[in-house]
Amino acid sequence: MSVRAFESLRKIVEDFFGGATFTLMKEEATLREAEHDDNVLVNRIATEQGTYLFILLRDGLPFTDTERKLAGEVTEALNIFLANRKKSGEIVYFRTALLSALLDVSVSRYLRFTRHRAFWSIQKLLQILKNLSFQRYEGTPATSGFIVYRNPIEEFHVACSMSDCLRHDFDAVIGISVNFFKSPLAYRLVNGLGTYYACNINMQATGMVKFMNYGNRDAIERLSLRDTLSLINKAGEGAFAVSITPASELEVMTCPDNIFVWRKGNWSLFDPDIFRSFLAEHLDARETEALILTLYSLSKLRLGAIVLIADENVLVSEDLQKGTAGGKGILSELIISFFKGKTISSLKHSGELISILSSDGMTLFNKDGELIDAGIIINTCTTPGLVTGGGRTTAATAASLYGKVIKVSEDGPIELYENGKCVYRFG
Repeated sequence: MSVRAFESLRKIVEDFFGGATFTLMKEEATLREAEHDDNVLVNRIATEQGTYLFILLRDGLPFTDTERKLAGEVTEALNIFLANRKKSGEIVYFRTALLSALLDVSVSRYLRFTRHRAFWSIQKLLQILKNLSFQRYEGTPATSGFIVYRNPIEEFHVACSMSDCLRHDFDAVIGISVNFFKSPLAYRLVNGLGTYYACNINMQATGMVKFMNYGNRDAIERLSLRDTLSLINKAGEGAFAVSITPASELEVMTCPDNIFVWRKGNWSLFDPDIFRSFLAEHLDARETEALILTLYSLSKLRLGAIVLIADENVLVSEDLQKGTAGGKGILSELIISFFKGKTISSLKHSGELISILSSDGMTLFNKDGELIDAGIIINTCTTPGLVTGGGRTTAATAASLYGKVIKVSEDGPIELYENGKCVYRFG
């Protein structure tokens, strides 16, 4: 095996693991001490030319349990591809297969849980929904979704009854095939937005599920899929849901609250444990949960934002000031004054949080999650060495010298900053 064959994989693996550095090397380089470091992830790949080390390194943030399990699946997927590459002259085809299928295989292997024979049916379901994501009906993107259960159907029915669901059972099971969405009614009525198909692990649709309280949820609760995640947590180990968003992206939800996102042809993992680790001891736990849901919602809505978690006294610095566009005028000052001192969770509940965060400038909270001010700008002239990109990136980098910073880009990615550098990126 040539290590060069994996150079084309470097970016997709590093992006999937939030910007971690990916290295593949011969096992002669011993990493026994590093293997016990939470910021280093090491797996082994046995080949006909010896054993290689699959190494991921991420400064500042430890790898979560979910990421470690996924790294194992990626490593095993590489083993599978290697076992099927017979001739050295096939290196070009080998690289192409890795690029196009490595993460698809890894995600499907992760979702199969303990059912090894379920791999192909899961992969087929994901492919059918990927194809549907390109479909338009009278100019509107097609959306739909499935909740996949593994326990007996009677246990799934109990889970539905505990989740405020309206259930419609089919008289006969319907196999999920390429013709499943042949009629527009199949995806217009069961659209994955509060309404899903229920199917077993053999990819046979057994009915429809509708969340009765979906329309009464606030925008953040709907966008962050609270009802869906609640049901799959009740449906038993290994249950998951998959749907197409109005932006034609795939979301795969797993217990307890991880979300795989297929966006622009690549997979990403939204793992709340990463954000919890990043904000631990810097933000109240309850407010952290509300902020995590909001960040994912902003990413789906394609609304940019910068959030700084710091001590209130940080505003005495001349580098952090109220911006004219962000609300320096009298009217803007009067409006924001009604919300200062309110917590992230209370602003989420009352519906103002998304509007405040997505307004021009940076939003500042203290460690208790209370709003200090909005529309803040930072003077980056004093830190020219931190100018690394566009205005929002530069502002986030410079502001991270004053506390924990989270940046949401207008095209979806979420980045975490501390001490003048980006330590993690989703999407």
